[in-house]
Amino acid sequence: MEKIIIKKQGNHFQTAMKILYYIIVFGLIFWGTKGIEYKGVMKTAAGTLEALLNGFINPDLSYASNMTIDGLPFAILETIAIAICGTFVSAIISIPFALLASQNIVGQKVSKIGKLIVTMIRTFPELILALVFISVVGPGAPAGILALGVHSIGMLAKLFSEAIESMDLGVKEALESCGGNYFEVLFRAILPQVSPELISYTLYRFEINMRAASTLGLVGAGGIGAPLIFAIRTRSWSRAGIIIIVLIATVTIIDQISGRIRKRIV
Repeated sequence: MEKIIIKKQGNHFQTAMKILYYIIVFGLIFWGTKGIEYKGVMKTAAGTLEALLNGFINPDLSYASNMTIDGLPFAILETIAIAICGTFVSAIISIPFALLASQNIVGQKVSKIGKLIVTMIRTFPELILALVFISVVGPGAPAGILALGVHSIGMLAKLFSEAIESMDLGVKEALESCGGNYFEVLFRAILPQVSPELISYTLYRFEINMRAASTLGLVGAGGIGAPLIFAIRTRSWSRAGIIIIVLIATVTIIDQISGRIRKRIV
């Protein structure tokens, strides 16, 4: 009888907690919507939308065929180069940070410090980092590469550390028991076991960075963002249309290639 009463009390408690969670969630949603001041649609919205659609229908093909440094092909290639450099270089640099944040490698106390460092690195978004690095190395692709690279280190180190913490420790312990040093354990036990996940995370991050690299030009960090925002501001909708079309096609192709590679690896 007492067990039945305790069970019913437990069920009542769980129900009350669920109701409390729902109240908190809906309360936060209501509070968030109250903080948004909606001013309605601008009078120029219809004309702008019509002009943008006309730009898609009649894109500036001459800009797409311009093979100089001021043309669209160069801007797209620069955007891809920024994403590649910012991703794959940061993936290598992320490994030491991931090891420092992995509890099963360095212990609980040291891993807390490592996780704090990784969290601090990924706190700032790419655009803020781009503004900082523009003041250091000047406007252009180098600032974009550094911005994507630093932010990617924080994100990839977090994912890498989770992969390392979830790996099978049997191989590592067996190698240590045979007298293997730290580097032998790292290159023969840890990295070979988690490398498929590390490569998969890196490719997924590359897809994200490709999109991010296209916006860094808005603040002067190179890539396709600069000519896009210039075309929008000057209301050159045919040029904006061809830039968006080529950008969508490029990102889609890269996503497809990266997705197929990740499926074969994992």
